[in-house]
Amino acid sequence: MDNVKFLSTTKLSQKLAIPTKQLFGKLQDKGFISRKDDTWALEPAGIDAGGKYQVSEKLGKYIVWPESFQLERATSEGMLTATTLGQKFDLSARRVNQILSEHGWIKRHVKGWLVTPMGQRVGGEQREDNKSGVPFVLWPPSVTENKTLKNTIEELKGNSKEAKEFPVNAPSADKSSGFRDKMKPKLRTADGHFVRSRAEMLIDNWLYTAEIVHAYERRLPIEEEVYCDFYLPAGKIYIEFWGMESDPKYCERKKAKVAIYEQYGFSLIELNDQDISSLDDVLPRLLLKHGITTY
Repeated sequence: MDNVKFLSTTKLSQKLAIPTKQLFGKLQDKGFISRKDDTWALEPAGIDAGGKYQVSEKLGKYIVWPESFQLERATSEGMLTATTLGQKFDLSARRVNQILSEHGWIKRHVKGWLVTPMGQRVGGEQREDNKSGVPFVLWPPSVTENKTLKNTIEELKGNSKEAKEFPVNAPSADKSSGFRDKMKPKLRTADGHFVRSRAEMLIDNWLYTAEIVHAYERRLPIEEEVYCDFYLPAGKIYIEFWGMESDPKYCERKKAKVAIYEQYGFSLIELNDQDISSLDDVLPRLLLKHGITTY
């Protein structure tokens, strides 16, 4: 970079044949710079694009750009799709977009996703597929270091210090009033529910980021005292997580509970330990069978 010549934004506007005010506006819209205390500040996305600060006695501190800077090229090179962003966080593209939507950085379109003003402030760039025209968003590498995003992902993945102290499984087949009194729900989910195990927290967090309305431990509308793990009112679907299937007594109680669901004709989705590590694959498929689609 020692041989690279840098230009002030004003000089760059002359080189690109763009009015200076318009260029500042474009750089702001792209999330490269922002207005702070009557001065222009360089944002992480702008640094990724090659911008930096320079200081002179005459002008003080100001922003400069590489002479080779091209606005459109700078917004594409090195940018991350939801898929590549997901690879960095070990998440599916669907899950990434759900989390970014929960942050208010993108919003759903008829098909695809649209960047919001909040998303632009962290460097999000609107694009569309050349063939289908479906809109999507690109992100600068700096977004992977965004503290808010990282904290949310750690929370939703159950990696917080508090969550790790809780068991992954819990005897959900035993959720009678006696069991529920003995084993209090103490683990808080992203949407404010309190659950009894990390597995339940991960399921609840998944439903929340997928924007699926759900209830936790709803009593079944029958005479018997039976509580489900989760209930989805949109499709009248119950979800049960079986976490102790190696225990013969637990399996007997599970069998009896499943029989109740079958007796009353309730729609039931069953999850086990193996499913928890692949909810992004398992739940969309099982929900689709009951008429619920996820993005």
